[in-house]
Order: sequence, then structure tokens, then C-alpha cells
Amino acid sequence: MISQFFVLSQRGDNIVFRDYRGEVQKGSTETFFRKVKFWKEDGQEEAQAPPVFNVDGVNYFHVKVAGLLFVATTRVNVSPSLVLELLQRIARVIKDYLGVLSEDSLRKNFVLVYELLDEVIDFGYVQTTSTEVLKSYIFNEPIAVDAARLPPLGPAAIFMQGSKRMPGTAVTKSVIANEPAGRKREEIFVDIIEKISVTFSSSGYILTSEIDGTIQMKSYLSGNPEIRVALNEELNIGRGGRSLYDYRSSAGSGAVVLDDCNFHESVRLDSFDMDRTLTLVPPDGEFPVMNYRMTQEFRPPFRVTALIEEAGNLKAEVIIKVRAEFSSSITANTIVVQMPLPKYTTRATFELEPGAVGQTADLREVSKKLEWSLKKIVGGSENTLRAKLSFSQESHGNITKESGPVSMTFTIPMYNASGLQVKYLQIAKKSSNYNPYRWVRYVTQANSYVARM
Repeated sequence: MISQFFVLSQRGDNIVFRDYRGEVQKGSTETFFRKVKFWKEDGQEEAQAPPVFNVDGVNYFHVKVAGLLFVATTRVNVSPSLVLELLQRIARVIKDYLGVLSEDSLRKNFVLVYELLDEVIDFGYVQTTSTEVLKSYIFNEPIAVDAARLPPLGPAAIFMQGSKRMPGTAVTKSVIANEPAGRKREEIFVDIIEKISVTFSSSGYILTSEIDGTIQMKSYLSGNPEIRVALNEELNIGRGGRSLYDYRSSAGSGAVVLDDCNFHESVRLDSFDMDRTLTLVPPDGEFPVMNYRMTQEFRPPFRVTALIEEAGNLKAEVIIKVRAEFSSSITANTIVVQMPLPKYTTRATFELEPGAVGQTADLREVSKKLEWSLKKIVGGSENTLRAKLSFSQESHGNITKESGPVSMTFTIPMYNASGLQVKYLQIAKKSSNYNPYRWVRYVTQANSYVARM
């Protein structure tokens, strides 16, 4: 049961606010933002607020989507995972109807957004989060926002890279708005998005590895035709006694072993056991066709090594190397490497490789973290950062234990670590000349990518 729902910008501006039950004080938006902005934990000067917390008897739930804070409040004891999932679904529904999820699009379409919220939640109780069902109750037309002027905040921008570029408005259309002059572009998007978690030992061996993946679909096909999605023929669910290393082939495809998976309610699995084909009639909007998890060892996209050693009185030197283990035809972008340094670090000077373009390095004074940002990394290349540190006191312990671990975030378009592939995407033909656009895209992102010192 939800008392309030609101959306805030990163500056704390209240963009959308709906009070469903009148049980929470009116200043809840200000209370929430101050708590999140100045969140502190024991022994830390700065920390990130958890997704759920309580202030004066009010439970606050929040998720961050496209740079916006989606927040729900309640005074009753409800399932946190349920409310957080609801917030994610509300953000997805709003994006389906507006085409672009941003502060500008919310302000321009506030009438449509409030209409959606009143249908999704009634007196605090959830009614539906289905984009398809809501189309029967929504009558306002969206006001288009120029997506070209927006910063690249999500996967939509990620997929604009590579040899086959997406149309400029392909991923920023509303489910209820047509192209200019009333035309409707027939197309369907299937995205294989994987978030990987890897922990390396200090000697470079893999300690833990896991992939959380999803096959997302977004359909702009009129008449909702039946679709068949064929996956790897040698796809196994559960290890089934196979060797830990049997699932991988040198080509990156072929046999794939998933620990478990689940499917959207619209998916029919009649022939899945025989030929690994999914059959479905896609609902409107974006939805997950299949979620899966893999814990078998896989080849990590990056090898990270870090070394810190004393270099005289009150000084030390850090060397961090990042090697891309994927093909040279693939380019990773938005890479950030972080490394906590001893608390008594006062100064750091950085040395980048000659000819390094699009790289910056800095010392975060408050958190005492070294931060190395790289605009892009081409497969097969190696990048090195050297840093000279100055301390305010002599180290009386092991300087290596007081530093690290090294963490890394990145995005790699048109690459996936599991080897799961969409072999073909078949659409039921309505006529002999019906040939809609099909886009199958891959992206890998870091969930928790850590190298111990």
C-alpha cells in the first residue's frame, strides 16, 4: 500500500507528486532529498543512501532511473522488493508512453504522466503496470521531446554504436504516437543485456564470476503478430553433470550452460525443449522475454592488475593496468577504475601513457579514492596508469592492506560474455511484402568487477 509517489531531479526539484492517502506529511520530498544527499554511515564522511530507509515512522523507497529519483512512501510494513519493483515498472511504463524518460519530457507531458499514475495506483493500491492494458484507459497524446539534445543516460545511447547504427528516433518513440504524417514504422528490438560480476585474487586468478542477463523486447509491430525467437541450439539449463568448461567454444557461441532462467507470461515454451525456440505475441511496450543467471566460469572482458609499494619516506607509487581481452573489432566505453587509498594520502600526481586520449585521473579528496576515467578501450589493447602518492604520516602497517580493492565499471556494446545468442527472429507474415525492421543488439555492463590487492 503506497501513501505517496513522487519523482525528483538530481538537484532535488519536485517534478511529479501524487498523494494517494494523505497519511504522510507534505514535506516528505524535502526530507527524503536531504537524507539521501547528506547520507552518512558510521565512520564514513560520505556514503550512498540505501534504496529503503525509515525517517520518523515513514518508509522511503527509491530507485534511480535515467538520472531521476523515483520515490514511494508509506507508513505500513510492506515488502521492500515489491515496492522497488513497482517503481522500476512505473518508470518503464512512463518511458513507453513518453518515448524519452527525462526531466524535460516529464514536465512537458505532466498531464499524461498523472493520467498514467491514476490508472496504475488507486488509493495506494496497485491496479496494473501493463503498458498494453493501460492503452485502453489513456487518452492524452504525448508531446514529443527532441532526443538528440538529451545526454546519453541509458542503454538507448549505448546501442547507437557499431557498424550498423540505429535510426535516430528508433528507441525514443512512444507506444501510442505515430511517425509524422501518420506513418508507423514497423520494427522490433531485441536486446541481450548482461551484467557481470567478477572478483580477481591479488595474483590475477578468478575467485568468483556470475552473469545476470535479460532478453528485453520492444515491439512497434502493428496487429501484434506472433514472433519466434531462436536461441543457441546447445543451450543447457542447469549444469547437468557437464564439465565446468564444456559450455564454451572458441567462437564465443555454441554450447551455453545457464544455472536457471524464467520467462515472461506471454512466452509459450511448446518447442523450447526440442529446438530452444520461444514463441510469443509481444505486448506493447518494453518487457523482459527471459531472465537468466550463469555462475560457470567465463572469460572476463578485462584483466585488471594493481600494485602499490612504498617509494621512500612518506611516498608510494601505484601502477594499474587494464587489458581488454575481447576482439579488436569491439570497443568498450564509459570505463571508470577506482581504488581506495590510505586515509592519510594528501596528494597524488598521475602519469598517463604517451598518446592517451580521452583519459583523466583524479584523487577524490573526501573519500580518498583514486579515479581513472577512460572514454573508450579498443579490444586487445592495454592501458596503464601510474600515480605517485604523498602521505601526511609514515605507514606503520602494510600499505597494500590499507589500499584497494580496485573496482571497475564499463559498458561494451555488441558483446556478451555468456555466449547466449539470438540465432533468428521470425515474424508471422501478414502479407508477401510485409518485412518489418528487426534489431538484435547485445551489451555487457559491469555489476561488480573487483580486483583484490
